[in-house]
Amino acid sequence: MDVMKLIVYMVVLLITPVAFAGHDYAKALTKSILFFEAQRSGYLPDTQRITWRANSGLQDGKANGIDLVGGYYDAGDNVKFGLPMAFTVTMMAWSIIEYGKQMASSGELGHAMDAVKWGTDYFIKAHPEPYVLYGEVGDGNTDHQCWQRPEDMTTSRLAYRIDAANPGSDLAAETAAAMASASMVFHQSDPAYSNELLEHAKQLFDFADKYRGKYDSSITVVQKYYMSISGYDDELLWAAAWLYQATNDRYYLDYLSNNGDALGGTGWSVAEFGWDVKYAGAQVLATKFLLQGNAGEHAAVLEQYQQKAESFMCACIGKSSQSVQRTPGGLLYRQSWNNLQFVTSASFLLSVYSDYLASVGKTAQCDFGPVQPSELLNFAKSQVDYILGDNPRATSYMVGYGNTYPQQVHHRGSSIASIKVDPSFVSCSDGYATWFGRNAGDPNLLDGAIVGGPGAYDDFADQRDNYEQTEPTTYNNAPLLGVLARLNAGSSGLSQLLPVMVPAPGTPIKKQNPVASPKPSPTPVSRAPSPINISQNLTTSWSNRGKIYYRYSVIVTNNSPKTIKDLHISISKLYGPLWGLTKSRYGYRFPSWLESLPVGKSIEFVYIHSASPADIWVSGYKLV
Repeated sequence: MDVMKLIVYMVVLLITPVAFAGHDYAKALTKSILFFEAQRSGYLPDTQRITWRANSGLQDGKANGIDLVGGYYDAGDNVKFGLPMAFTVTMMAWSIIEYGKQMASSGELGHAMDAVKWGTDYFIKAHPEPYVLYGEVGDGNTDHQCWQRPEDMTTSRLAYRIDAANPGSDLAAETAAAMASASMVFHQSDPAYSNELLEHAKQLFDFADKYRGKYDSSITVVQKYYMSISGYDDELLWAAAWLYQATNDRYYLDYLSNNGDALGGTGWSVAEFGWDVKYAGAQVLATKFLLQGNAGEHAAVLEQYQQKAESFMCACIGKSSQSVQRTPGGLLYRQSWNNLQFVTSASFLLSVYSDYLASVGKTAQCDFGPVQPSELLNFAKSQVDYILGDNPRATSYMVGYGNTYPQQVHHRGSSIASIKVDPSFVSCSDGYATWFGRNAGDPNLLDGAIVGGPGAYDDFADQRDNYEQTEPTTYNNAPLLGVLARLNAGSSGLSQLLPVMVPAPGTPIKKQNPVASPKPSPTPVSRAPSPINISQNLTTSWSNRGKIYYRYSVIVTNNSPKTIKDLHISISKLYGPLWGLTKSRYGYRFPSWLESLPVGKSIEFVYIHSASPADIWVSGYKLV
């Protein structure tokens, strides 16, 4: 290489905005757990490491005659929302269940378990009777009118509950999942506490199943903030899966299997997993039971769950005809508001599923051929690396990690001077006037927080009022605990199908030599025929102003032996109007006058555009 070429090469290296160096996953793991201490409500312990925070919410529940002190604030506000808090705890617990030994080897297991217990201690308070669960303290309407430190709160702290007369199956079932998963975390170190959590989990599942209803119909103040769009069927399956794993009681496996059709577990195939939609998580757990050899007479149903789990994986890694959109920089992209919540949760599922497959020497079956477990893990790694700075902006979206990270986080506590530095009271209006609009970095470091993240074109504006991109949430961080622990452990295969043994914090972990995984078999798994047939035909065409327009007729037929309900159809490459279906969050669904499609019956819809036929597929359904 001559001198001139060498100079050009060095200049290119200097100006290229992508970080190529490896990341310190252990450091990122430490920070990701630390963030939860900034979100604590209640009396802070002596071991509190985020020292700019102080006690807050000490009267929570008092107006309702109950002690609801504790728990977590969900994001940059000061409300305690039960559904996302429960999902957060479930995902932290799942991270520990899968990768607790790896956390212990880096000294973080105790901190992770403390983070789980901070949530479950609160849930025990919030569940004072078998059929009563408090699902919110404070409300978003009054809270969002104020910009105050949690220590100064003057907003409403009323608590809202569900009960037999005002049910909330999604909230109760997700809280059951949190309690069940957490019981596994403490099974070795604190058996009495573990059993207490398990009893709450069983009662909450019974509550959720016996008294059916959406929680936002009972706690209406939550509708603008955490409405359960997907309903409660997914949470019932998710909770049953967790209770089976925690108890080994076949009742819960029977529930998961016998209700797979009716509750959508074997029919839903949506590439989204988060606080609202749990289907992919339930499908991955069901696959785990199948691969462990625990399916018994339910093998055929659990294989259907596995097909849907692999549909999720394939869509994420781009090996599906219905792949998830990506930014030019390679980040999974679903929506403009807090997109990283879906990235961290998908990365977790990819990681654990990779390890499940590697444990039994199998591959994932995608539309474009078999996929090795290592490819799933490598893609999860690419998403985490993007978050940590390997992106077109060379920006870390974890606060406090790397050289460049968000400075103006949409977070009340971090953006206002600590009450320990300036104890003078900050009112609602003073907070907005003095601190919210301040064009400067936050006075308090919100260490480890994962913010909402960049837009569809890798764009990001580090501004406090840009809440879609700069607000962090607990459920952004929770799945990342497991992924970071997994990546810090290296690329060798882990035996994730063995019985769960979470060590007590501080227990020395013996370094084990990697166990060679069986060589994955490329033999594809036989798949059951789809119960729904879609056929589309060109019915007519015409020319108008130099363009040729086509009218397509689409027939959807129920080929199953059961009635189809809650059918959702996804359509891409549609460039014109459509008639005969109703738009919904997850694509299109039956028109309002049609509730179900009986056996052997069909429904027709039509669309017109100036292009080849659109891509049409079924994203979800229930068989009853």
